[in-house]
Amino acid sequence: MQRQLIRALESDALLAARVERLASIPGVGRVVALTWALEMGDISRFGSVKKAVSYCGLCGAEKSSGGKTERTPISKQRNKHLQTMLIEAAKLAPRWNAELALVYERAKQKGNRNRATLAVARKLVAYLMAVDREARPFDTHLRVADNAA
Repeated sequence: MQRQLIRALESDALLAARVERLASIPGVGRVVALTWALEMGDISRFGSVKKAVSYCGLCGAEKSSGGKTERTPISKQRNKHLQTMLIEAAKLAPRWNAELALVYERAKQKGNRNRATLAVARKLVAYLMAVDREARPFDTHLRVADNAA
């Protein structure tokens, strides 16, 4: 069923080209690329990587009550499909991408595995945003804003 869905959606030439560009990122497969393309829509509506990270639910939420402010580990206001897909991709991506493996190891030294996975997911969002905005395949020399990692 999944293969049939992917084939049907990729019959659109613009969508197919976008998915191929996004899948050029090491650690990002066609399913993740297709989910990103369909759920994010027009990428220009996000002014920064931070806004895209927030939309994907990969940042902490803030609870305020009675003058007391508390940060939570992950936001519940999110695009649930994107959040799930990016976190699952972030668990496997360091195997195929040396830069993401380095991000994972640095974050793991500071905290735990879950926070390290979130750091990788945020970096994936930065990569996906860069490829989508530039409208060209992934290049290791492509400048990516590090404010999300």
